[in-house]
Order: sequence, then C-alpha cells, then structure tokens
Amino acid sequence: MPLPLLHRLRRRAGAGPVVLRARGPVDPATAWQRYDRVALWPAWSPHLLRVRCDHATLTAGARGRVHGPLGVTARFVVLAVDAPGRRWTWRVTSGPLTVVLEHGVDAAAGGGARTWLRMEGPLPALLGYAPLAWWSLHRLVTLPALRHPGVDPVTGP
Repeated sequence: MPLPLLHRLRRRAGAGPVVLRARGPVDPATAWQRYDRVALWPAWSPHLLRVRCDHATLTAGARGRVHGPLGVTARFVVLAVDAPGRRWTWRVTSGPLTVVLEHGVDAAAGGGARTWLRMEGPLPALLGYAPLAWWSLHRLVTLPALRHPGVDPVTGP
C-alpha cells in the first residue's frame, strides 16, 4: 500500500472509520457468494489460512474463528446480514483488540462489481490490517475462479 494512502487512512481514521474500496470484473452475485460461503474466504483472502464457523453461510449470530499466519487467531460473530442488499457486518476480536467490519458489494457502472469495507476500532489495528484487507478486497472482485482445497467451485465444500 503506497505511503500517501496510509497517510490518508491515518487522517481519516482520526476523524472516524477507515473505508477501503475495490472494483473488478467479477459480477456482483459472484462477489457476494464469495462472502456468503464462509469456506471460500481463504481462497480470496490469502491472510486467512483457515476459517471455522458454526454456519456454512453468512447468518446473523453466526460465530467462528479465523486462523492467520504465525498462529494468529481471532474470534468473530456476524452481527447483521442483508443478503438482498449484499451487505454484512461482523465483530472480530483477537486478544484485547476488537474491530467491527462492515462489507458491501455493489454493481459497478459498466459491469463488474465494486466492494467496500468500513472498519471501526483502534487506529493501530486498523492501520495494521488495512494493507491485507485492501489486497483481499481486490482479489474478491478480480479473481476469475477460486481455487481452494476441499471446496469445489460449483458444488461447495
């Protein structure tokens, strides 16, 4: 992530939430499915090595744990899901840090999808996570097909 972008994030985070955006050729329904099917998260979000969740799809109240590199884990709870509007919010906690992440997918003018992420939490956590989130958002809307062990791209896990 370029330094000017980090400076803008730091300035914006001091005044409120940090917002990241990405646009790509993947259609909005496919991008939403990549969020909705929890088992697919590691396929487009490379910092997630494994996800465990008590629901296969995004469901308000669903709870789980994400596993990252170097043994980093975080607990999560899905706070809200608006599937028709392609929006969802979750709270993620790792140690003493808690962040709330709101995601959305919209149709992009001219085709493809736009996705966005609104993050609230301690500024150091947001700045540390922003580069990984930015990379993942771009992969969400640009990868033509997902390759993930144990998940068939058509039928699922």
